[in-house]
Amino acid sequence: MEKNLKIYNLYYEWWKNIDKLIFSLIVLLFIIGLFFSLVSTSLIASDKLNTNDYSFFFKHLIFIFLGVIVIFTFSSINQKRLFKFSFFLFFISLFFLFLVPLIGVEVKGSQRWIDFYLLPRFQPIEIVKPFLIVSISLILSSEKYSNLYLKYFLTLTITLIVVLFLVLQPDLGQTLLVLLSWSVLIFTSGISIVFLLILFLISIIAISYLVIFVPKFGYIKNRLLSFFDKEMGTYNFQSDKAIESIISGSFFGKGIGEGTLKNRVPEAHTDYIISVISEEFGVIAIILILLLFLIFIYSVFKKVYFENEERVKLILVGCMSLILMQVIIHVGVNIRLFPTTGMTLPYISYGGSSIISVSILSGIILNLTKRKIN
Repeated sequence: MEKNLKIYNLYYEWWKNIDKLIFSLIVLLFIIGLFFSLVSTSLIASDKLNTNDYSFFFKHLIFIFLGVIVIFTFSSINQKRLFKFSFFLFFISLFFLFLVPLIGVEVKGSQRWIDFYLLPRFQPIEIVKPFLIVSISLILSSEKYSNLYLKYFLTLTITLIVVLFLVLQPDLGQTLLVLLSWSVLIFTSGISIVFLLILFLISIIAISYLVIFVPKFGYIKNRLLSFFDKEMGTYNFQSDKAIESIISGSFFGKGIGEGTLKNRVPEAHTDYIISVISEEFGVIAIILILLLFLIFIYSVFKKVYFENEERVKLILVGCMSLILMQVIIHVGVNIRLFPTTGMTLPYISYGGSSIISVSILSGIILNLTKRKIN
């Protein structure tokens, strides 16, 4: 009886202090993702064909359940413990990222996943990203180092280590995302815009050299060339089909189960989920989803405005910038604004690593936006 009372008090205190609007938006986005996972893995088609294969949906449901546990864990612990825990988990996840080129599973020419047989296959970079944001923010806001440029150097060193492991995979999309996240954080911390532009140019030159002259990155070069030259159909197929699906769906869509993109394009339920949704439910559904993301981002940034602690501000800005950039890249790829990158849509796309990653981010956000107890 006493144990049950303690559990009840724990849940009550957690619920009383978290930001209800932010939590509701996170839950709503997950529910939308679960629903579209059911749709994009051919629920209606499987019924018509009498196959009754709902394995993707049930896997998605299990990962969301695990994600809820992750959210509760990270949002309920003490802030000081959260920061120490994040540092520790960053180095653990970085070790797994280091293992990818050594024992990683290769899929479609890229070695990005680890499979331990007893555990589900996962993508270490998805776990690294949230803790990288926290680690960089804590270094930039640390009072131990008074020299700001030393802080920039330390955070850049950590970021480049992550980038090096990503380059070995190779994974250009996540590399750019990590570099952009670091840029947002140091810009927010007050770096000179000139210094930031110089670093940006150096990064562009380095990436261009890798893509043009290193054979391992030849597929990226071909993908970029095909983006500007539609005659190279091999690399345009998925993007062209995605655009066709969005156009055919028009404003209100073809109707649930009537879309064909999920059966024509591999991994449509991850990399092209926006196109799948648009084809069946119309552009109006995409507008509503993007509106939810905008309300979510605005709600968190409003908290940042009233926050006094520098490290909390940086972490919240970093977490929301990471989510925002992933949304922009995912939507941009689907409407052929950017070359194909294999970027999932946070909360919505199918994928265990992506769900756990965004759950960690959500837990951190809820922790740092909850009501302060005096």
